[in-house]
Amino acid sequence: MSRVIYWVLWAFFRLLGGLLFRLRTEGGQFIPKKGGVIVAANHASYFDIPLLGCAIRRRVVFLGRANLFPNRLLSWVLQGLGWIPLKTHRLDRQAFGVALEHLKSGIPVVIFPEGTRTEDGLLQPGRPGIGYLVEESQCQVIPAYISGTFKVLPIQAKWPRLFPVSVSFGKSIRFSKNEATNKKQEYEQIGRTVMEHIAQVGDISSPYYDRA
Repeated sequence: MSRVIYWVLWAFFRLLGGLLFRLRTEGGQFIPKKGGVIVAANHASYFDIPLLGCAIRRRVVFLGRANLFPNRLLSWVLQGLGWIPLKTHRLDRQAFGVALEHLKSGIPVVIFPEGTRTEDGLLQPGRPGIGYLVEESQCQVIPAYISGTFKVLPIQAKWPRLFPVSVSFGKSIRFSKNEATNKKQEYEQIGRTVMEHIAQVGDISSPYYDRA
């Protein structure tokens, strides 16, 4: 049943995105048709989640902030659809463990490496969580850049505005297994590399500058 609901919602947001935000997608061919893969995207708005989800023609699961949906019933429903609640104040090994199981099962996992929405539209540094997920899964990473959602619903806004949105995907990034003793530094380096690739997909000169 959750599969049916997922694709009904996918079609709904795809239609809504096209009608209200002229949603445009590029680079979809870079997402493999099967197998576990990590999709890493910038995060500017609550609208990133449904619009990125409907830009991917595969069922995906999302790693998202645990207090994003405080209503227990809604949280339960969304977890059934593929939301993995993540505690962001520390490395949440339990949540990442669930994500790893999905990847091993061949299900794509979406993560926002910045950990939270940007307050000013600028890209933020990637947190170590993306490095941990990459290192433990050894899955390829597809960088994605979402443009326009900061203008649709920035972090301080209460109501969305109509503005064109685009989702662009880049070529996969592969990281080799590293036996470094300082894992934190390794995870941080992976985070920096992933954010640099996200910036490149968005055609941004600096990883921490967003001209959208």
